[in-house]
Amino acid sequence: MAHPSGGHRVAVTGIGVKSPAGNSLETAYESLLKARSTAVVVDHLVEHDLPVQFACLVPPFDVDAYVTRREARQVDRATVLLLCAAADAVAEAALPTIAPDRIGVQIGTGIGGLPSMEAVTISHAARPRDMPVHTVPRTMANSAASRLALRYGFQGSCTTYSAACASGTTAIGEAARRIRYGELDAAVAGGVDSSVTTVIVGAFARMRAMSVRNAEPELASRPFDADRDGFVMGEGAAVLVLERLDAARARGARIYGEVAGYADNCDAFHIVAPHEDGEIAARCMRRAVADAGLTPADIGHVNAHGTSTVLNDRAEARAIDRCFAGHPPPVTAVKGVTGHLIGGSGALEAALALLCAARGVVPPIANLTSSPEGGLVDLVAGTPRTVPLAPVLSNSFGFGGQNACLVLTPGS
Repeated sequence: MAHPSGGHRVAVTGIGVKSPAGNSLETAYESLLKARSTAVVVDHLVEHDLPVQFACLVPPFDVDAYVTRREARQVDRATVLLLCAAADAVAEAALPTIAPDRIGVQIGTGIGGLPSMEAVTISHAARPRDMPVHTVPRTMANSAASRLALRYGFQGSCTTYSAACASGTTAIGEAARRIRYGELDAAVAGGVDSSVTTVIVGAFARMRAMSVRNAEPELASRPFDADRDGFVMGEGAAVLVLERLDAARARGARIYGEVAGYADNCDAFHIVAPHEDGEIAARCMRRAVADAGLTPADIGHVNAHGTSTVLNDRAEARAIDRCFAGHPPPVTAVKGVTGHLIGGSGALEAALALLCAARGVVPPIANLTSSPEGGLVDLVAGTPRTVPLAPVLSNSFGFGGQNACLVLTPGS
């Protein structure tokens, strides 16, 4: 059966995760159900006496099982996280022999290699002639995608998307489009960022975009809550293996579900603030739903962008209300647990949203006690909510007015 909008249907057959909520999809899912923030005090932020001294970090794991120490020295931490997540996803998918030029790599990042550039600038500002030889490969924004393609010999389209906080969602959506319309047979798609550095955290803090609850970091990320005061920085990577649904079925692959709909647009309003009435974001949501051949009434729950900032949460609530004409399905927000992974957030949230949809469970939003947006949207708080199996809408809205939405359907 063809996709409702024409072309091939696109299945998800492998998922890899390296995130503050856990280093596997199942572990991250269990963390979401508990609705406890993973934010912790970060020593180097304290040492530099920054206004914000905490973040959500990927817990330790055996990096040596994924990359050699030599390779790890040659790349940025974000690239390491991406390669590790991708290795899990590719191994799980167990793709059959496919011509290398029919497999693509589509990766999103909001920050790219800026952390490595920050580090080398600080360490070598007085002696630039001695710059480490791997400085350029470490700092170029497409390093993660290129290293991934190189590792597996994938010769199809290898593209890096930088759409701020919508980067990972954009990468998955664009990969699905390439498969749907026959450019690729399969793709490894996702997002990554590792931005817990003094300069990046200091810069966001200077904008007053981040929570300053240094005495209680575990309570800082609270999407849609009346007492929210800014987002919490996180890091991590999530990767999905996408392939033609008919091919996945024919080989008996495990199928998590489908990337059924995708849309993106731009507020064209303000460089760091969303359009207040939410109409343009709502338009993006409606287009993604229509792209899946569905109506808003078909959506079982919404995975909100939910940053825990006053302006973004308010605008998104208005957008959801507009999209669903005042009758929204249950709404959750992952960032209460994980913090904001910037370019990695949309990919992680898409993976978790699909698993939640497949299990008919909507996780509660961490730290949500009361909300000024509660009259507009049905926010899930306290305990997980059981819902019928149905498609999920996953939102990502970034600086620059970058909006991207995915509709993911469980099963095959």
